[in-house]
Amino acid sequence: MSSFRFKNADEKPGYGEEDSNFESAISSSFVYNPYMSLDLQSQRNKLPITKYRNEVLYLCEKFQTLILVGSTGSGKSTQVSQMLLDSGLCQCDKSIVITEPRKISAITLATRVAQEQKTNLGQLVGYSVRFDNCCQPDTKIKYITEGILLNEMMSNPLLVNYSVIILDEIHERSLMTDILMGLIKKVLKKRPTLRLIILSATLDSSQLKSYFNLNQSNDPVNDTATVLGIEGRSYPTKIYYIKDPTPNYVDESINTVLKIQQSGTSGDILVFLTGKEEIMQAVNTLDDYNIKNANEKIKLLPIPMHGTLTNDEQLKAFRPAPRGYRKVVFSTNVAETSVTISGIVHVIDCGFVKLKWFNSKFGADSLITVPISKASAIQRAGRAGRERPGKVYRLYTKEAYQNLINATPPEMMRSDLTDVTLQLKAIYINNVLRFPFLSPPPAKNLLYAMEMLKALEAIDKLGNLTDSFGTIMAELPLPAKHSRILLKSAEMGCSSEIISILAMLQLQDAFVRPKYGATIQKAKIQHRNFEVAEGDLLTLLNIYNGFEKNQYSQPWCHRFFINYNELCKARKIRSHLIDLMRTSKIPLKSCKGNTRIIIKSIASGLFKNAAYLHYTGVYRSVGLDEDLFFHPKSVLNYVNQPQWVLYDELLETTKTYIKNLVEITPSLLLEVAPHYFSTPTL
Repeated sequence: MSSFRFKNADEKPGYGEEDSNFESAISSSFVYNPYMSLDLQSQRNKLPITKYRNEVLYLCEKFQTLILVGSTGSGKSTQVSQMLLDSGLCQCDKSIVITEPRKISAITLATRVAQEQKTNLGQLVGYSVRFDNCCQPDTKIKYITEGILLNEMMSNPLLVNYSVIILDEIHERSLMTDILMGLIKKVLKKRPTLRLIILSATLDSSQLKSYFNLNQSNDPVNDTATVLGIEGRSYPTKIYYIKDPTPNYVDESINTVLKIQQSGTSGDILVFLTGKEEIMQAVNTLDDYNIKNANEKIKLLPIPMHGTLTNDEQLKAFRPAPRGYRKVVFSTNVAETSVTISGIVHVIDCGFVKLKWFNSKFGADSLITVPISKASAIQRAGRAGRERPGKVYRLYTKEAYQNLINATPPEMMRSDLTDVTLQLKAIYINNVLRFPFLSPPPAKNLLYAMEMLKALEAIDKLGNLTDSFGTIMAELPLPAKHSRILLKSAEMGCSSEIISILAMLQLQDAFVRPKYGATIQKAKIQHRNFEVAEGDLLTLLNIYNGFEKNQYSQPWCHRFFINYNELCKARKIRSHLIDLMRTSKIPLKSCKGNTRIIIKSIASGLFKNAAYLHYTGVYRSVGLDEDLFFHPKSVLNYVNQPQWVLYDELLETTKTYIKNLVEITPSLLLEVAPHYFSTPTL
């Protein structure tokens, strides 16, 4: 176990002076707030933003756009919407909508605000996320994900149902955030009575003020946008930097947790790591520690929190620890957002994050581990001190912090823009190159998006949406390639099977894969009941059909090592997609198990993702000299190598892996996409 050195002896969590390699720095001068055991309403009154209630309401009335910059813990995400509702600024026939970058944020914030308003969730206060809507027609405060609002704009371009739009967590600069800002800027010009409030913890407010200021003259009196800064946390927070760089931040994170545990100080711990593998390694290490130290008075309760978990699994991090346990949440940057995990006092920041970076050459995202930005470091530190004085342990030196970039590059600059471009076309943004992006994306990414949509026949040679595919594809909450598959499946008479496959593709893993003991082999044997030589996508169909045939039985899932909760999620998604098909008048037909028709339908959307077996023994994508490898979980690893495959996803990590495979023939590609392939190519 590594050792720590704290600058101030009275701040050491119980270690001897020889046990140290951390330095300390005071990060906050906020005065300690003694109101710790008040009721919910009294706690609201003590939040820093409460003192600015009159200023917020005045500026909302006077200016069309208000940029509210406040440190983490000031109460922005929960209180602003309630201020507007209580003051009557929200018109009686309209609602207040608050967008969040992640569904977990939307759900937890809506739950909290519903509690504060003393109403059931889904009535006065509700949320709407992908495949889960908890709102009624008369809901006044709606927490929704950004993609949901973008979908609404297709049928309601001017957002006439809302009197106030609140964009939360703008500093994250997600892809949907940048698109929404450009669209809402256009809406503000058409609806002078509409109010926009932008919430951020760390942001260059002058850039946003200039962007949303619709004043054509140089007279500041006529400005339509303004900025209000508010103070942050009510509790002091101390930050400690490591003195010497650590060779392994995962091990150092675990060691820091154990040092805090041994110090005897109270409070739960939040640890930021970069991905699922690191998180599970840390969780397993603490589980082993608990076994070896079973006699400890207070035990550690490790809880993972990352984007691949289901909603229920992520919500475990927000539940209080049982008596006799200290909660240790290992999280990716999903916990940087406005959600508050109750009981967190200590935050451990590894200093790194995994970012997706789109490679237009391969048409795929690469996962790259990079140092965080100063803005992210501030956000992570803000997770401590929300309910009592907190401490932050940064596993990097103070000099390293000074050298961090100010902000993470916007997602707009590093993302696949195919689906976004399709949605912009659907709301009559015909010239995407002239769209008012806050941070214009690389031209090669936009070019790739247009080429992809043309190949999928979603747009014509003039760049307009096609009636046969493009218009309907834009209305479906699926990636463009999946929407194309669904539409073609209706023509081919296999939409019932395809919709099951598409629902299963939304899951992380349908199989339960034990990691220890004799059950590993037992699970593999049971999984073979579903695996087929045609590939992973037909295997997914077999799993769902078996689940459906056995009346969605949990014992059946347990017997075959199938993830029951994930299959229930697939069932719910499938039902939701069927409702959308009815709305779009897409017929639901079954091919009665004709695999050739199913594969042909899949190829109609994934034809661009064709790979062939190279003479060197690896796979190559058509037109690219890049070695591709089957993902370790693919069933095609256990059969004879097919000559040609289609893949649904390409993931570039240590190798370039292709996932969710299906075996095909070159003639099938020529049949479904003659406009894209020619005989010499194949």
